[in-house]
Amino acid sequence: MTRTWSIGELADEFDTTLRTIRHYEELGLLAPTRNGQQRVYTERDRVRLRLILRGKRLGFTLDEVAHIINLYDDPPGESGQLEFLLGEIDRRRSDLLQRRADLDAVLDELDDLDRRCRADLAALGGRTS
Repeated sequence: MTRTWSIGELADEFDTTLRTIRHYEELGLLAPTRNGQQRVYTERDRVRLRLILRGKRLGFTLDEVAHIINLYDDPPGESGQLEFLLGEIDRRRSDLLQRRADLDAVLDELDDLDRRCRADLAALGGRTS
């Protein structure tokens, strides 16, 4: 018998809400079976939920996550999915590195302005702390 999970078990395991999981189901990202009113999630759903949450954590939109996940089922399959994902990783990494450089530049400017303001204030006989 294959292992299945309830919505509550998945929510607990992945530290998310029932509402979030139901939302992913409404978007077609998860496709649990039903046992009466109860949703029954398979290993496939569990893996997809892990991928969805990882994608969101890495800054992918739900549409992007859906595209990446669905590439697995379309030709050329997993290799196409991985090639696409590697391209997205490179793009995101470049974007984040640029943002880091921009933040470092702004922090450097703030440090310089802070030093100049303190020096000017000291020259005027004011407090510097």
